[in-house]
Amino acid sequence: MAGNSFGQIFKVTTFGESHGAALGCIIDGCPAGLRLSVDDLRRDLARRRPGGGGVSTSRKEDDEPEILSGVFEGRALGTPLTIVIHNTAQRSQDYDKLKNVYRPGHADMVWDIKYGFRDYRGGGRSSARETAARVAAGAVARKFLAENEVSIRAWSQSIAGITAPSPNDDEFSLDEAEANEFRIPGRSAAGKIASKIEEIRSAGDSAGGVVECHVNGLPAGLGEPVFDKLDALLSHAVMSIGAVKAIEFGAGFSVSGMRGSECNDRALPLAGSRKTKYLSNNSGGILGGISNGDSLVFRAAFKPVPSIARKQITIDNTGKEIEIEITGRHDVCVCPRAVPVVEAMTALVLADLMLRARADRNVTF
Repeated sequence: MAGNSFGQIFKVTTFGESHGAALGCIIDGCPAGLRLSVDDLRRDLARRRPGGGGVSTSRKEDDEPEILSGVFEGRALGTPLTIVIHNTAQRSQDYDKLKNVYRPGHADMVWDIKYGFRDYRGGGRSSARETAARVAAGAVARKFLAENEVSIRAWSQSIAGITAPSPNDDEFSLDEAEANEFRIPGRSAAGKIASKIEEIRSAGDSAGGVVECHVNGLPAGLGEPVFDKLDALLSHAVMSIGAVKAIEFGAGFSVSGMRGSECNDRALPLAGSRKTKYLSNNSGGILGGISNGDSLVFRAAFKPVPSIARKQITIDNTGKEIEIEITGRHDVCVCPRAVPVVEAMTALVLADLMLRARADRNVTF
């Protein structure tokens, strides 16, 4: 199986399955000397961790990371960095009756078509559980970016059709986003979502939503002008997260209804600096595939969780039509736990591009 690695200089390979012994990642290209410890990984893994109640699955995992190689006396050696996260709360028996069944909305059938064999326990490698390894790797990338004064913050922009306040709204609060179970940056919206989610859960159904991400402190000049555009690489990274069905940058799809005079972001000199300020950010901080120094802004749409407690018609691996009702432990909406995953994939792209940029010309970012 190919396609388990991401990045060129800051290169990450993830491994493991949902119900296997462990998951993890190997990072090649982490800059030597970077201060790093297990504590740097725990915060984001805790934010992604299952078992938090509300919209989350009831599967409870400690997600305690272990650094096996690449760190000595609190600093990265520059050698391959290996992180492992042991699975401790698998209930593989929950999936026994689905061994020969293709669940609607899942990759079961296409996996069988492609490989002729699959791990049916919780989706195996296709499970959202795989993202724990991404978050661990992203925490390392985030540490590198923080040392370069780059910050990444994401939140649930909408869940089940209920939208959060915009960053320009007085009610918008990132502290509130981390205080409620939906990661919605507004108390009123969180209350409405709580009622809606309970209604959806009671009906045995699930909900989709949108995660919004902002990156601040990003220097101008990251990204390549042809295939490796910054927005192209971010799209690749974010669309590789299970359940993501769309991504948009800045004004996104609404630019299709604008005129050029509306859409163009006017640049002005920043007093006392060689930097530039923009009067709008319809571009989402990217021009021609290269960062322009403004805030990087994008949104990712997540589909509803396909494992629902309602009767559905599907087929088994002989092609016979059957009726199933999926039991087990599943999220009602993935958005709250997807927030740190989106941040992690963003961090991996940016860390890689910052390292690549050091080779583009004789300049230090």
